[in-house]
Amino acid sequence: MNAPAEGRTGGCFPRKSCIYRLRYMLKVIGAGLPRTGTTSTKAALEQLGFGPCYHMFEIFTHPDFAERWMKDQPPVDWEHIFAGYQSTQDWPASHFWRELAVAYPDAKVILTVRDPQAWLASFSALMRRGQAMQQGVAEMAGPAPIERMRPMLTVIGRYHFGPDWEVGTELSDVDGVAAFQRHTEAVTAGVPADRLLIFDVREGWQPLCEFLGVPVPDEPFPHLNDNDWIQRAFEHLREHGQMPTPF
Repeated sequence: MNAPAEGRTGGCFPRKSCIYRLRYMLKVIGAGLPRTGTTSTKAALEQLGFGPCYHMFEIFTHPDFAERWMKDQPPVDWEHIFAGYQSTQDWPASHFWRELAVAYPDAKVILTVRDPQAWLASFSALMRRGQAMQQGVAEMAGPAPIERMRPMLTVIGRYHFGPDWEVGTELSDVDGVAAFQRHTEAVTAGVPADRLLIFDVREGWQPLCEFLGVPVPDEPFPHLNDNDWIQRAFEHLREHGQMPTPF
């Protein structure tokens, strides 16, 4: 679905609905791969007034959201998927950065990055835990949200990592780093420089706030979702059937 033209409300009625739509249209689009600081950036965006921020954790905590992604044919109704959200981070949303940049031409784009080797180690650990998680959800009564998302996540992964990729596939150093670099180059080439921030969460508030045109908070920049937390979260999922969030 195309976004309303600038300065228009798309004919929505009553007026209160128009105000809601304008307030919650996407203003920030995340383009980073998982394990690049997307969880910390979500928390930072929400603290800066660009929330709620749509992240994979939203699907864990709102299982019905998974169904919004499972429509077989385009066009995708982005307004339905992101209803009530002002920003995005992480898969599945970040995979569609091109489409979202077109659908929301006034939104800014943030590409979260980190050292490619460190990213590969963290992403590989996440995939191994994801494989273990599959065994856990298979024992539950009914599919977990992440299991319902498997077809789409598999398509996304194969786009980045090759046609044989599956959740749990171990990427070689060469293939993993090359995939990371291809993605970074694609986003950098595909988004105008004045609309794009290449952001490492270790840089903290300053570049993010300058890019978004907001004051720097007094509070420390949030650093969430490290490997230890991920391990505990997957253990909680297997034991209780629910994925906790770090927020």
